Amino acid sequence: MAGLIYLTGASSGIGQALAERCFADGWRLALVARRPVELRDWARARDWPAERWQVYEADVADIDSVVAAGQACLARQGVPDVVVANAGISVGMDTAERADIDVMARTLAVNNVGMAATFQPFIAAMRERGSGTLVGIASVAAIRGLPGHAAYCASKAGVVAYCESLRGELRGSGVRVVTLLPGYIDTPLTRANRYAMPFLMPADRFAEWALRAIGQGVSYRVIPWQMAVVAKLLRVLPNALFDRLLSGRPRKARAGPTTMPGP
Repeated sequence: MAGLIYLTGASSGIGQALAERCFADGWRLALVARRPVELRDWARARDWPAERWQVYEADVADIDSVVAAGQACLARQGVPDVVVANAGISVGMDTAERADIDVMARTLAVNNVGMAATFQPFIAAMRERGSGTLVGIASVAAIRGLPGHAAYCASKAGVVAYCESLRGELRGSGVRVVTLLPGYIDTPLTRANRYAMPFLMPADRFAEWALRAIGQGVSYRVIPWQMAVVAKLLRVLPNALFDRLLSGRPRKARAGPTTMPGP
């Protein structure tokens, strides 16, 4: 399947790997990022034909900004076949710290509200056409809450529940909703982690598996499959054993006093 794919968070990590894989597979690209100049430079450095891609600027934490990017894509390139809400942030938090409540608010704004705002411009047009796929990028961190990861785990659990709700709302319309839960993927984001990352997967390999899942129209998939097994075990692990297992595990670094990562 090849057509037009709309992708947020396209300037690094999983998003960049997906963009490269999609282009290689013949897709036209609508790429969204907060830093459009850098993204255009990256695409031009690959000598991609200009008619195969466009870049749109948006801050996924800003509802009007991300909705405007979607509307610009509709006007310029038409209705996408696939929309991937990939932009997200991950930062540690400590609820005892007042500043970290702001961290949580921005995490939810990007990872949850930003996803809904990403999909919103395209739903009516996809319904009218009778086809399309909306892809929400969650995480295995959605399965159980991890100490020090409260904002991220809560946001990704919210992604799973939101996509499930949306799937029910769109049932029978021809529009599919796919939820992907990456495990540990080798990106600049995960390289800052201070703990072991089992089954670490190269980003380009994740992109290959993700596009296969999207093409199959699955409703939910954990990637890689080894993490799917771990996820099933975590779901049934008794709380006391789960808490003991994670006791003393290094936590994700908190944001600095004046810094906060963007999408």
